[in-house]
Amino acid sequence: MKPTKIVILLILVSLFFVSGCNKGEGLNIFSIEDDKSLGIQVKNEIASKPSEYPIVDKSTYGAAYAYLEDMKTAILNSGQVTHKDDFLWELYIIKDDNTQNAFCTPGGYIYIYTGLIKYLDNASALAGVLGHEMGHADKRHSTEAMTKQYGISTLAQVVLGKNQGMLSDIALSMVNLQFSRTNEAEADKYSVIYLCPTLYKANGAAAFFKKIIAAGGSQTPAFLSTHPNPENRVENIDNQASSSSCSGGLISAAQDTTAYNAFKAMLP
Repeated sequence: MKPTKIVILLILVSLFFVSGCNKGEGLNIFSIEDDKSLGIQVKNEIASKPSEYPIVDKSTYGAAYAYLEDMKTAILNSGQVTHKDDFLWELYIIKDDNTQNAFCTPGGYIYIYTGLIKYLDNASALAGVLGHEMGHADKRHSTEAMTKQYGISTLAQVVLGKNQGMLSDIALSMVNLQFSRTNEAEADKYSVIYLCPTLYKANGAAAFFKKIIAAGGSQTPAFLSTHPNPENRVENIDNQASSSSCSGGLISAAQDTTAYNAFKAMLP
């Protein structure tokens, strides 16, 4: 009789711990299909808790969603997103002006808080943050980080539709999921790579950190963490953008700021 997937995973768990490595560090034994399965389970959990995650209605605020969808499509059409066709890349706005946050689940379900959108000053800055979050999902950092947080066997059970009681905790953890220094640096890097062929400024994510620094650096959201520190991240992002042969980055001031302000005015 063939061993079930969960048995195989648990065998791998045993071998992993015998090896003496840190729990989950740098390890992702889950497949693309596992990412998609976990992502849709987290999406459904978020949808079931409207008081905690008040999703802005797409039919009522269609113009605002259309603006964000165009931004997302530009990133996906950069030719640099590895899992462009594997994930659904669904996008949702969460109504919470007090939260400057965004996250992307495994499988590419993207959530952006109104507080973050209204905090930023231009389209390139938001595109930079969006690219960063999509980079975490595309490079599959989320399941890697969640493996470290919950352990392989627990996460494997959830992926297979078992231990559904963990879904609420997992959905909550997505809001402030802590990534490693390496993962954060890679997401910053791919934000530049994704934006490079688009109209947006390739170093758009740096604008966010510059605003954080100008405010004294005390309000850095957990989703972008503080390692490496904002100053180093600005330098790294700017250096990569300047050294890249970008064919894009031609967004006009009117598109980058004026149209972005009109977008913000569309939100509830």
